[in-house]
Amino acid sequence: METSKTDKKILAKGVKTLIFALLSLFMGPILLSVALSNKEKPLYIPILIIGCLISAFAVFLLFKGIKIIMNSMFKK
Repeated sequence: METSKTDKKILAKGVKTLIFALLSLFMGPILLSVALSNKEKPLYIPILIIGCLISAFAVFLLFKGIKIIMNSMFKK
C-alpha cells in the first residue's frame, strides 16, 4: 500500500488563502457596521455594497482554502 504525503507547497497556498479569508471576515462586517451607522451620508450605498461583497468573498475564500488544504493532504 502506498502512503500519501502532504504536498507542502499546496498546503502553504491553502493557508495563505485562509489568512486572506480571515482578514476579509473582519473587514466586511466592519464596513457593514460603518455603512449602517451613517445612513444619512452620501457614501452609504457604496460602502454597503462593498461590505456585502467583501463578506461574500470571505465565505468564498474559506471554502476555497479548505478545499486546497484537503487536496494537499488527500491527492486526487
